Amino acid sequence: MVSKDNTGSGVWADTAYRSKKNEAFLAKGMFTSHIHQKKPPRRPMPERIAKANAKRSAVRSAVEHVFAGQKHRMGLVVRPIGIARARIKIGMANLVYNFQRLAWLEGRTAPA
Repeated sequence: MVSKDNTGSGVWADTAYRSKKNEAFLAKGMFTSHIHQKKPPRRPMPERIAKANAKRSAVRSAVEHVFAGQKHRMGLVVRPIGIARARIKIGMANLVYNFQRLAWLEGRTAPA
């Protein structure tokens, strides 16, 4: 669900979500589209598009590994009845993730 209340102005997604309908929806809602571009049919990917997709991938990977960690290591599935319970469950999962990350960072040795 994309709305100004629960997201920033940028929308990041894979090429599967790029369509004229979705782009029109984002433009109408004053959102910035950061959706990957598809390769032109029967032609190589232009260098400009490849670089733009690589830049988008770097941002997405920094965010998506957090969600993957919550899903796989913590088994996070949000199915409670009520938005308040869902927020509590997600908030607790975020706390656990942050403590795990802090423990990992504290356990690392300082570079010479």
